[in-house]
Amino acid sequence: MANRLQKGSAAAAMAVALVGCFEGLRQNAYPDPATKGPPWTICYGSTNGVRPGDRRTVEQCKALLALELQTYARGIESCVRVPLPDARYVALTSFAYNVGVKAACGSSAVRLINQGRTAEGCEALLKWNRAAGITFPGLTRRRQKERAFCLEGN
Repeated sequence: MANRLQKGSAAAAMAVALVGCFEGLRQNAYPDPATKGPPWTICYGSTNGVRPGDRRTVEQCKALLALELQTYARGIESCVRVPLPDARYVALTSFAYNVGVKAACGSSAVRLINQGRTAEGCEALLKWNRAAGITFPGLTRRRQKERAFCLEGN
């Protein structure tokens, strides 16, 4: 399966819009809220090579997100063995961007989709709305949106 999140593709635009609306944009580098230090984060949750004092334009942030999403898309491509419509591909890429490729690929959502139980797999995304054992409304909204994308074309 070729990476469909190449610049200019409809899937890339959908992925940037979906992830961007949930990650939020911060143009100035900021420290990890838990450690008050590294890793430093910028744009839409990027931590790769970010240093205190870094600043990016909105366009630079969008380009960085599009580039980083390709890595997560490749991760999804490595573990999903069934054809995916663009919207489902975007949903799973967004999910992987948020929880990591290893967790996404090991999830019941991907396992069920690979078994051809697509609707159940899409519903299983809803289970991933907690961090540190606490249910977060923002994660609940994100998973509901990913589920809606996932179910498109079913």
